[in-house]
Amino acid sequence: MTAAPPTADPVKESGGVLTVLRAEGLALFMGCSLFYVISEAPWELYALLFFAPDLSFLGYLAGPKVGAVVYNALHSTVGPLTLAVAGIVLVMPYAGTVAMIWLAHIGFDRALGFGLKYNTGFRFTHLGPIGKAPAGRR
Repeated sequence: MTAAPPTADPVKESGGVLTVLRAEGLALFMGCSLFYVISEAPWELYALLFFAPDLSFLGYLAGPKVGAVVYNALHSTVGPLTLAVAGIVLVMPYAGTVAMIWLAHIGFDRALGFGLKYNTGFRFTHLGPIGKAPAGRR
């Protein structure tokens, strides 16, 4: 006997889980920004690099599949956490500084509802669709 499939589409759902995911993003943004303040690193570097991961939008020039891969590579926590660990192992303090900025950016995006992308198009994310559906697609 197999279990009945869920009746709700998790991409379309909102509420509890979506709220938690966005709150996690806000906590990541605020926490990394606070650690940045404590580190006494230069704010010019924070301002310069904060939106750097958004250059991944250029991947969409090659189509939605390539765009999603490039975007997700720069908006997953795996990259900055790997950079932070490498910075500790190799005694490179600025690696941790850059990782904090990168993680703060990811948290900021997630708090605003910009999640990891599906290869069906930029507006389709793990946090649900971004914006209003185009006319005729509701």
